[in-house]
Amino acid sequence: MTKFESPAERLIASLQGLEKRTDLRHCTLQGLSLQHDSLPWGSTLIDGTTAFLGCPMPVELEVALRKRGAQIYPPPPPGLPYNPFRNALYTWQELMQRMADGTERDLKIYQHFSANKHTPPINEALWQRIHDHAIDEGLRQLLEFDADGMTQQRCVGIMGGHGTLRTDPFYEKTAHTALLLAKAGYFVVSGGGPGIMEAANLGAYLSHYGEAALPQALKTLCRAPHYTDAGYLDAAKAVLSDFPKGAPNLAIPTWFYGHEPSNLFASHIAKYFSNSIREDTLLAISLYGIVCAPGSAGTTQEIFMDATQNHYGTFNYYSPMVFLGRQRYEIDTLIYPLLRQLAWGRPYYDLLFLSDEPEDIVQFLKQHPPKKVG
Repeated sequence: MTKFESPAERLIASLQGLEKRTDLRHCTLQGLSLQHDSLPWGSTLIDGTTAFLGCPMPVELEVALRKRGAQIYPPPPPGLPYNPFRNALYTWQELMQRMADGTERDLKIYQHFSANKHTPPINEALWQRIHDHAIDEGLRQLLEFDADGMTQQRCVGIMGGHGTLRTDPFYEKTAHTALLLAKAGYFVVSGGGPGIMEAANLGAYLSHYGEAALPQALKTLCRAPHYTDAGYLDAAKAVLSDFPKGAPNLAIPTWFYGHEPSNLFASHIAKYFSNSIREDTLLAISLYGIVCAPGSAGTTQEIFMDATQNHYGTFNYYSPMVFLGRQRYEIDTLIYPLLRQLAWGRPYYDLLFLSDEPEDIVQFLKQHPPKKVG
């Protein structure tokens, strides 16, 4: 089974229709409030394959369900700033929501995480891992994986430097590439942070609009080029105000790099505590290709992680690896020639491509779909 192959168990995340179910064996109920329900538990089939994750319920009901073998994982204690048993991915509006003390939810979670980042108490570590599993499940629902691990959404991931300025030529090139990819029917995925990642989500977001939208948005964003500049998020909100109905796209950020703000142009945000899981996941779902714009050590690491997945066919498919930036990848670092040498004689050799032109990159991806392993 691959990481995102649909499990045999059925996940139930809504009370709607639950009263009509007579068999909950091999079912998992997640994040449902059962405090005041009137469901016919006595006539419902329940055994050791039935699990209740984060479902508040009366003590009497919990005792009755446990006697029948059900597995019950109670909700976390009050005060935890995140819900480990959430039933959907995040939106930027949720992450930017002000909490009771006036702190944005995203920052509040980061502060909580940072307090025990390296030595979390066991309960906190378990809550974080349950949370990240819930994010995995949210991705399964969004991307619709088949039994071989292929997604219904044709995901293309875009990598690059988090510190790239909004005024940088490759910020614009990346946004243009993402826009063309989205128009061609691909589902654009980024790491969810600033720089190249923001450019990727921006381009995909604007793909429903006309040609003038991207230049106008760039003009607005360039008022605050770096994510540490005053007015950085305000400029993004101004673009959202000008273009309120963007196209769907995905960001996969992490609280591990809490100093990097999540960008506001992704319609779906799969935010993880574990950075290693987050990076592996981003590459694993981008089966229709990875586009690498210029970046530094983090981008280089992701390139070779993706090369490893391709080299061994880890996720059942060989996927295109495309490089946006000849100077960076052919001359300054020699990464592209090295990968060509590494891939020689392998099925993914013909899936490597280098260009400075967004149109050429999109055309290459159209002509080179993922290859099934074996």
